[in-house]
Amino acid sequence: MNAAVRGVVRTALSRGVEVLGFLHGYRGIISEEILPLASTSVGGIISQGGTTLRTARCPEFREKVGREQAIDVLKDNGVEGLVVIGGDGSLTGARALHEEFEFPVMGVPGSIDNDIAGTDFSIGFDTAVNTALQAIDKIRDTAYSHERVFVVEVMGRANGFIALEVALSGGAEAVIIPEIPFSLLEICDNLRKARSRGKRSSIIVVAEGAARAGDVKAFVHKNTGFEARESVLGHMQRGGSPTSFDRVLALRLGAHAANRLISGFSGEMVGVDGTKLVHHPLSYVLSTERNIDPEKLLLVDMMAN
Repeated sequence: MNAAVRGVVRTALSRGVEVLGFLHGYRGIISEEILPLASTSVGGIISQGGTTLRTARCPEFREKVGREQAIDVLKDNGVEGLVVIGGDGSLTGARALHEEFEFPVMGVPGSIDNDIAGTDFSIGFDTAVNTALQAIDKIRDTAYSHERVFVVEVMGRANGFIALEVALSGGAEAVIIPEIPFSLLEICDNLRKARSRGKRSSIIVVAEGAARAGDVKAFVHKNTGFEARESVLGHMQRGGSPTSFDRVLALRLGAHAANRLISGFSGEMVGVDGTKLVHHPLSYVLSTERNIDPEKLLLVDMMAN
């Protein structure tokens, strides 16, 4: 997100527009946690994970009275437009400001889950995938040396975008995600067949919303007799220095959002379609589900043979 903030700030300044940052998201708007942002304010932050503006949940903003407070603060401080970087909750708040008060807003997709419609990639996804991949590469060394099955749990409460990408790039023998029904008995059968072909170790990638790594490990051991271990990667996937891909993506999206907003557009979210910058109404983004690519699922199975 820091790279996106940098893209917004320096693009706006280049067009003669002053920029204010609000600490802690919508909560910071209501409580007037305001930080003037100059070009030097965003120097050196492009390599930092997380967000220097920080973030927080804001139950007050879910109520109209809270949003009215936020609008009053924005207007009292001369704010003429708001760039909101985040996922479904943040973008829903931006849409409310746009539709209820006709306040100019522009959304930027920031979610490691990559589940936001209207863009091929959201900020943070590539970094999360590569963080998980580095861990799996290390785990595979142990799995191979000790001839074990490792069940690796990655983030993804409601979807399996991270799990599927990591399973493909990490050469996993199976992937378990919330969107697709799965059979642990079938997975065990495939593991036995792989062992009969001479494969002495296996990796199973599990999205946290589909199953727990410990449960899968216990089932595999009970039904195959193979030595099995579990590893839960957890919140390490949400931090760390962003990848080059994420930095460039965030810069482009931040700059595009600032340019669209300054040019008079509102109620949109910017995104990418392939390498092309795009924009869509927030109403479309928030009412459309982004689906898993079935070809990638087939590819996981094919590569496991």
